[in-house]
Amino acid sequence: MSVIETKKLSRIYQDGDSLIHAVNQVDLQVEAGEFTAIIGPSGSGKTTLLNLIGGLDTPSEGTVTIENKPIHQLKDSELINFRLKHIGFVFQAYNLIPVLSAQENVEFIMLLQDQSKSARESRAKELLKAVGLEQQMHKRPSELSGGQQQRVAVARALASKPSFVLADEPTANLDSKSTEDLLDIMHRLNKEEGITFLFSTHDQRVIDRAERLIYVEDGQIKSDEKK
Repeated sequence: MSVIETKKLSRIYQDGDSLIHAVNQVDLQVEAGEFTAIIGPSGSGKTTLLNLIGGLDTPSEGTVTIENKPIHQLKDSELINFRLKHIGFVFQAYNLIPVLSAQENVEFIMLLQDQSKSARESRAKELLKAVGLEQQMHKRPSELSGGQQQRVAVARALASKPSFVLADEPTANLDSKSTEDLLDIMHRLNKEEGITFLFSTHDQRVIDRAERLIYVEDGQIKSDEKK
């Protein structure tokens, strides 16, 4: 079953008198349970494509369908609510809330979903244990290493039990050991829990682990290969 489908998806920017086709007529399907990387040179459109799929940007043309829901047609309030329930995000910069503990950061998404305190706490502890941070759950981001912060971000992305996780350059700020640890965790979650991951990356270590590689250049898919 496709969890993500785009048809003739484009994002066009005005740059002075020129039009920039950051994403250009992209047709893409991602099936449930995939561990897929979008790769390509800087400026190729990887992040823009990810942002369109995640509803963080609006298409100039074409469609984005998530689990049979055409999200490009949703009003802003509907889109925010849909993202909250269906899409997990992991960003290069972690984007944790500095004044909250690791556990509170993971709980935050569930708080926005009006889940009960006991349900939030139970899910957050379960996820932090899954990413190897049960001993650090009461620490704030400033007390954690970069690798640990990114693992909190992964746990937070999974808190709402999303349809899939979008990870934009998630290893860019991590050393080799932290990268390997993070990839081990995400690969295990993919295999054991069937969580779908879609990466945007330059990192060869992520590329080596991915099971499908989508090569993007000049806003278009140039190749799409399963290993």
